[in-house]
Amino acid sequence: MSGEAPCYTVVFEDITETPSTQELRSSLEKGSDEDKLDTLRRIIVATINGNPQVSIHALNFLNDRSQTDVTYMGPVQPTLLMPIIQYIMPSKHKQLKKLLHFYWEVCPKYDENGKLKQEMILVVNAIRNDLQHPNEYIRGATLRFLQKISKDVELLEPLVPTLRANLEHRHSYVRKAAVFALYTVHREHESLVPDAAELMQTFLAAESDATCKRNAFVFLAGVAMNKAVEWLRSVWDGVASMDEGLQMAIIEVARMDCINDTAHKPRYIRCMFELLNSSSHAVKYEAATTLTTLTQNPAAVKAAASCFVNLIVKESDNNVKLIVLDRLDILRSKHGAVLDGLIMDVLQVLSSADIEVRRKAMSIVLSMTSTRNVEEVVLFLKKQLQRTQEHDYDKAPEYRQLLIQSIHVMAIKFPEVAASVVHALMDFLGDSNNPSALDVVAFVREVVEKFPSLRPAITEKLTATLSSIKSGKVFRGVLWILGEYVEGVSDIEQTMIEIRGVLGEIPILAAELREAEENGLVVSGEDGTATGQSGGTRPKVLADGTYATETAYTTSAPANVSTSKSKPPLRALILGGDFFTGAVLAAALTKLVLRYDESSDNNTRANAFRAEVMLIMTSVIRVGQSKFVTVPIDEDSNERILSCIQTLSELREHSEVNDMFLRDTRVAYGKMLGAQEKRAAEKKEAESTKESIVQVDDLLNFRQFSKKSADEGINYADDLGKATGAAEVHEDFISNLSRISQLTGFSDPVYAEAYVKMHGFDILLDVLLVNQTSNTLQNLCLDFATLGDLKLVERPAVYTIAPHGFQSIKATIKVSSTETGVIFGSILWEGPGLAETCVILNDIHIDIMDYIKPAYCNETQFRSMWTEFEWENRVNVSTNMSDPRDYLKHVMKLTNLSCLTPEGAMSGECDFLSANMYARSLFGEDALANLSIERTEAGTIVGHVRIRSKTQGIALSLGDRITMSQKENKPPI
Repeated sequence: MSGEAPCYTVVFEDITETPSTQELRSSLEKGSDEDKLDTLRRIIVATINGNPQVSIHALNFLNDRSQTDVTYMGPVQPTLLMPIIQYIMPSKHKQLKKLLHFYWEVCPKYDENGKLKQEMILVVNAIRNDLQHPNEYIRGATLRFLQKISKDVELLEPLVPTLRANLEHRHSYVRKAAVFALYTVHREHESLVPDAAELMQTFLAAESDATCKRNAFVFLAGVAMNKAVEWLRSVWDGVASMDEGLQMAIIEVARMDCINDTAHKPRYIRCMFELLNSSSHAVKYEAATTLTTLTQNPAAVKAAASCFVNLIVKESDNNVKLIVLDRLDILRSKHGAVLDGLIMDVLQVLSSADIEVRRKAMSIVLSMTSTRNVEEVVLFLKKQLQRTQEHDYDKAPEYRQLLIQSIHVMAIKFPEVAASVVHALMDFLGDSNNPSALDVVAFVREVVEKFPSLRPAITEKLTATLSSIKSGKVFRGVLWILGEYVEGVSDIEQTMIEIRGVLGEIPILAAELREAEENGLVVSGEDGTATGQSGGTRPKVLADGTYATETAYTTSAPANVSTSKSKPPLRALILGGDFFTGAVLAAALTKLVLRYDESSDNNTRANAFRAEVMLIMTSVIRVGQSKFVTVPIDEDSNERILSCIQTLSELREHSEVNDMFLRDTRVAYGKMLGAQEKRAAEKKEAESTKESIVQVDDLLNFRQFSKKSADEGINYADDLGKATGAAEVHEDFISNLSRISQLTGFSDPVYAEAYVKMHGFDILLDVLLVNQTSNTLQNLCLDFATLGDLKLVERPAVYTIAPHGFQSIKATIKVSSTETGVIFGSILWEGPGLAETCVILNDIHIDIMDYIKPAYCNETQFRSMWTEFEWENRVNVSTNMSDPRDYLKHVMKLTNLSCLTPEGAMSGECDFLSANMYARSLFGEDALANLSIERTEAGTIVGHVRIRSKTQGIALSLGDRITMSQKENKPPI
């Protein structure tokens, strides 16, 4: 055996109990079986950790383990090897035998010269006896133990004949363990089993147990693929009736054999077709996946896709559903036209209760929808939408919102179905689930802009549904649509009638005052201050310092005694303090009056209409200044309504103002839709175009010249290489140099520098140590510690460095969240005279930008997350830049945030800039930011950046990055 130490597991130790070697020996010799078990556990833990101290916690941990993956770290307790052989090895206690296998795995088997110890001859003899034991459990456990010591050829060589004899044991439990034990031995030392292929062929011919045949077939495929294929050819007809494990092995062999040019591919394809009808879901999945790698035949692709859909519907595990949906999506991207006929089958997946499964299935449905099947899909989704109104429907609000968004996408993509769905969706404007109703408003607003022929019917339906709307946000959207797109004189008059209905009696303040008097309240003044008849006294301090009694009349209920439910919906919103909706109402009414004045020839009716609208606006302002509202009217809404009143009072004096109301807002909305479509197209193009960087001397691979005519097969070795980073394109030299951190000084006895590489969720540290002294540094240990959500995976080993020598040490650190992390540590070693010396390392600060990527979300999602997230970090802007847009680009580049605000909204010359930004981390964390800045008269930029996230770490990290950048760029005083 080579002297290099394999990987090991360090078990936590409690050094309070340190039994001596003599005590351990006495327990082994004279103790009961329970004492011997406890003592042997102590010895194993001491051997694992490289010292003789035993932990009670480690004993409990080891007691629960069914197997171990630890190996020897040093000559610990060498004097106890013989007592264990004398007193433990002859025992018939099964737990002791199992624990003894753990000890043989980690104990020192070789002397200082690398030769097998003489005592191990007794151990080999005992193992041979266990391999011949009449109890099949002991035989099986011993056979599995042999797989753990497969690298010790000197131990295994005398056991091979006995191991082969177990292939003929009467019990299948022993035979299947013997096959894999021989497989492990042959993989490590081929010379010990030279006739492995012939042996397995003979075994397969005589074996009847399914698990044994599966193990033998895997063994045979690993050593002689041609012989495995030969055996498979002899059992073609019986593959469909075989055991699940053997079927999985056959699929794997078929996949591996077809990587090379084989004449058996047609037979493999027929075999995969047969396995699609297997009762095992795992076999179905693997067979369908393999079938798509073997052929591009439309019938095969359709059969595999049908199998995937069947699995998704029947499988109960949501994780499995998502995995199979991903596979189906990949298949759809390569064979879209072939799978169009299965879209109704995919729609059945929406019956799943999990919303994530529904979302994934819906995304696949949207990508499969075409002009041939869009009507069927929309009809199905409309039926599902109706079902969500049932009270007992599971997760109805979320599912309803998903359906509305999907119908929205289809109606815009396929205009022929827009007319059939828009009226059905408008029934949900009064939905109590506000997000669903908002999605309907967004959908209607886009349809009414893009399809002018549908405007009269849509506005008529919207007008009729005003009384059922409950939300202020929905009211604002509907009022904007009515103000922009209601054009005929009769339509405007009908719209006005419905608006009067949802507002109630006008003026609002006078009606509320009269209602308050009818309910027995005392009303004082024109501001609507209402008091009840109950009074109370309280002491009051007068100007001279004396006390007096003051009597005050207070109301025990709000002035608007009648509940909001008994009031018209829009009136209830205004009395509740929603004056933003009141301002939108004023703007919509202004547009209606201006359009009515242009279209109508009856000046008397036009003037009456204008006067009524101005009365409504002044009524909103008056009630907002009274005590009948829960919140007084804000300054912005008040100013907006007054500007509308002024516009109507100067109706024909300023034509440019009329154009702003009637045309500019619609043009701005059209530009916004165009910007959204452009962004979506750019995103789609970016996803479809993958940048590939290759070296100038790399080989070119032409798929057309390849022998394989099918899709690329799944090569698990390549997948493993990609997962471990072996297949990644190497970075350039300059990029690597920028990631090197100096850990110690040039004058220190040990110079250290680290190359820091981010790899997925891991940080790889490649540390170079240089001994700058003329002495040998013994027992040198590099000790790391971390701050933040970082975790050191393994403890570095102890090294000895020669004078002026080099040592490279690698360490892996696991990252669990996007938070600024710090790695610090020290170097310890023994110098001359065994004096312990220490050097403290410089800190390594982890750049979180490697884990944050720009992302995109719509305005509704951004506002929802902004309201939900509780952590906010506000950073004041301090910069030398003078252009607000340049500073926005600077922040985006610095934080990897993408700008969600359309370019059109930031165009033009203005000293103010407000923009929303968004990014997403590799850990699924969302980062939101709002930049609000202003350019002062002096040319400097002032303002702030507000960063919000669900967790504290990412908000603080991004804020610190902006702050540090501002400090670095700040000029000296």
